[in-house]
Amino acid sequence: MNIVSGERVGPRIKEFRVIPIAISDPPLLNSVGVHAAYALRTVIELITDDNISGISEIPGNIEINALLEKSRDVVLGADPFQLNKIRADIFSRYGAEESESRGDNPWDSRKLVHVYSAIEVACLDIQGKVCGRPVVDLLGGLCRETVPFSAYLFYKYKGAGGSLGYEIDPNAKGWDFARQAAAENSEEIIVQARAMMKEFGFKSIKLKGGVYPPEKEVDAIIQLRKSFGPDVPLRFDPNGVWKVETSIKYGKKMEGILQYLEDPTRGQEGMAKVRRALETPLATNMCTTSFEEIPSSVKLWSEDIILSDHHFWGGLRESVSLGRVCQTFGKGLSMHSNSHLGISLIAMVHMAAAIPNLSYDLDTHYPWQSEEIIEGGRVKFEDGNVAVPREPGLGIELDHAALTNLHNAYKNCNITHRDDTAEMKKIDPDWEFQAIRW
Repeated sequence: MNIVSGERVGPRIKEFRVIPIAISDPPLLNSVGVHAAYALRTVIELITDDNISGISEIPGNIEINALLEKSRDVVLGADPFQLNKIRADIFSRYGAEESESRGDNPWDSRKLVHVYSAIEVACLDIQGKVCGRPVVDLLGGLCRETVPFSAYLFYKYKGAGGSLGYEIDPNAKGWDFARQAAAENSEEIIVQARAMMKEFGFKSIKLKGGVYPPEKEVDAIIQLRKSFGPDVPLRFDPNGVWKVETSIKYGKKMEGILQYLEDPTRGQEGMAKVRRALETPLATNMCTTSFEEIPSSVKLWSEDIILSDHHFWGGLRESVSLGRVCQTFGKGLSMHSNSHLGISLIAMVHMAAAIPNLSYDLDTHYPWQSEEIIEGGRVKFEDGNVAVPREPGLGIELDHAALTNLHNAYKNCNITHRDDTAEMKKIDPDWEFQAIRW
């Protein structure tokens, strides 16, 4: 750092790179439809005037990318250590860009929180490199040296995604083959689970539901319990498409089987009604997704566990604060995931390592992806855990050649935003998304 007129002057951000990418995504099913052949992510690289680079990754779409471009006016010339000022300037200048709610989709579509979280993570990466400390130390320090993740199962159609679409790579073996195989019934879900757990060593299982009628999906949970036994915790997520009555009926059938039931129905009031009727804990990444919703969450007790996500809780520091809020009110805490690469995964790891009351294994889509944009290739799991990097910053660097390839894929894929319903309509023209289906 330089000393000017007796005042400490930190680095300033001189470059702000926004790189949209498209990553191959298998045809995973959910309550809204089916994943397209490509999932969109946006990579941000900030470079200071002394050539220190900070990176981050967020869910991408054309609207988020446009707001990132607008935010250059705030970010360029800013001190990456002054995150409070950067946040205040972004929210005051572009607050009108924010959606009023997260919407009906099972993923969070708000723009402003995504934009700020991208900038914050990249700035923390810079801060860590300036100070010679890992990001976890900037968040309060290590509570654990490795972070546990859960197997995340999906009903899916046959296919690899990407350029292969609904075809399977004939050379695929092991988990890579299972990742591409169809899973449309309980037997195929169990095959998927065994392959994923063998490859990554996960010790718990989550099944994404909301695709088929409740009795079929509940049977899959029962069969998973029979196959893996009581020592493997099970979670189930119907994505909010069950009525309250349906949630209670089938929730009772899974009593004693589930570690938690995630978002069986919509809204805090509906979730609270289900919670009062069941002994099984409820989790959410849909009905409580901001600090403004915490008071009503606590009053109604709509969920026992909040699934955080730094992409829509406002970054890593706010997510650590959420941990304290959950601890204060006796709520459990884990993490939500979306189709992502290693930058988001490692940011999650730093955040999880800094939170004392992380109650459950984290979600991750990472096994479903096959590409990577960080040097050294794919992040390694050992016994379902990822070790917390101890190098400065995030502890990872961009593979610029791989990044260029995936940016070219973005330019050629003709996808500008996620639309699982439109993708499903290519298969079934009569299919429609229903916020409450059963």
